[in-house]
Amino acid sequence: MKYDLEVERREKAGKGVARQLRRQGKIPGVLYGGGKSQFLSLGHNVARKLVLSQVGHTGLLTVRMPGESEKVAVLQDHQLDPITGAILHIDLFEVSMEKLIRVKVPVSVIGEVPIGVKEGGIVHQPLRELHIECLPGLIPDHIEVTATTLGVGQGIHVKDVEVPEGVKILDAQELMVVHVATKISEAKLESLLAREVAEGVTPPADDKAKVEEATAAAPAAPESKTKESKK
Repeated sequence: MKYDLEVERREKAGKGVARQLRRQGKIPGVLYGGGKSQFLSLGHNVARKLVLSQVGHTGLLTVRMPGESEKVAVLQDHQLDPITGAILHIDLFEVSMEKLIRVKVPVSVIGEVPIGVKEGGIVHQPLRELHIECLPGLIPDHIEVTATTLGVGQGIHVKDVEVPEGVKILDAQELMVVHVATKISEAKLESLLAREVAEGVTPPADDKAKVEEATAAAPAAPESKTKESKK
């Protein structure tokens, strides 16, 4: 999916220029590509929408700058103020539609409630993004995995994920994307706490809740299924 981005050219760079732009409600940025870099600025609201939008992160950006031909780019990086969270800087990277690029795309778990959940299990999704390689025009908005048939102790690995033709997943094949873990029973929880007491460990008042949370989160053995200064 393409995302239109209106930007303005700026000739100067540096801390002072960046601060002045922010006072004017603009965000400094750089467009890299072709062995060179172009300094630019964009409106604060435009930058905010770009950073917050999933399309802005995974889609192609049609960059329009007055007096320049349109360029296709991706959002390479952005800098936020560690205290206020305000956007400080945007980095774009120009891409060729004929060359492979590497990006991360979100994983969407689809389908009905997994069988294992109906049996008392809990769904865990260790990987919420997948690192892929493909031509820019083939970048998917997201990658879907169906968890409907997963029972307790079953899961979907990277190697089980189906992707569109021309898309290659770069993550390790054995990594778990989503699985259904066993929920600890009340009896087992009481047994664990009793064993700690018997061994001379006195759990704090809220230990039961912590043990239950930690145990529920533990996965069961699954089956295969020239950058400028920005401040």
